[in-house]
Amino acid sequence: MDALLSTRALTAFYGDFQALFGIDFEVHVGEAVAIIGANGAGKSTFLKSLAGLLRAPRDMVKFQGSPVGDMPAYQMVKHGIAMVPEGRRIFPSLSVEENLRIGGYANRKGPWSLERVYDVFPMLHERRNSPGTSLSGGQQQMVAIGRALMANPKLLLCDELSLGLAPTIIKTIYEAIARILQDGMTVVIVEQDISTARRFSNRIYCFQEGRVSLAGRSDTIGDDEISKAYFGLEEAPC
Repeated sequence: MDALLSTRALTAFYGDFQALFGIDFEVHVGEAVAIIGANGAGKSTFLKSLAGLLRAPRDMVKFQGSPVGDMPAYQMVKHGIAMVPEGRRIFPSLSVEENLRIGGYANRKGPWSLERVYDVFPMLHERRNSPGTSLSGGQQQMVAIGRALMANPKLLLCDELSLGLAPTIIKTIYEAIARILQDGMTVVIVEQDISTARRFSNRIYCFQEGRVSLAGRSDTIGDDEISKAYFGLEEAPC
């Protein structure tokens, strides 16, 4: 099966500092793929490279079979890649509904609309006229997800959805992600919590110091394998 998105030997730099070293990765239509790893492993940098926020050599990233590595973020959105950024990035001067509408600026055709976002996140409809930053952290995360869905993407990139949220809110967020997946969306999720990553993904990639240290099906990779790959140890920690 051809990949919806793939990278081959992907590298990324911040000035002279190299953050990614030859990442090979792929995600297929309808899949949920999780990326795990310690802080500084390169997970967020990788998503930024997929979203066009960090430019790469053109052939290192392919989307629907076409090289897109050097495209800027706004063109990636037009092609069908949308990102839920770490920290939500809600526009403070705009209402909830205005924040959501901004996600549809590319005018891509598709099933996602304000009504459908409100169906998935009813709380946002109740608070639609409130300033976006007056919401709780969990509600702001819903806004960030809804804003990305308004772009009608083929691929949804989610960076640290659970960061800083209470367990009950994380459960609600991931129930929504499960519903979005059931509707046929393809999702790549960066997630610190390994158990959550395994539960909501088909496959897992573990990053360690800017490299893929482990890749495989979420339901077959063992805890010891993940521990070794996560921490870069020869033996799993006690």
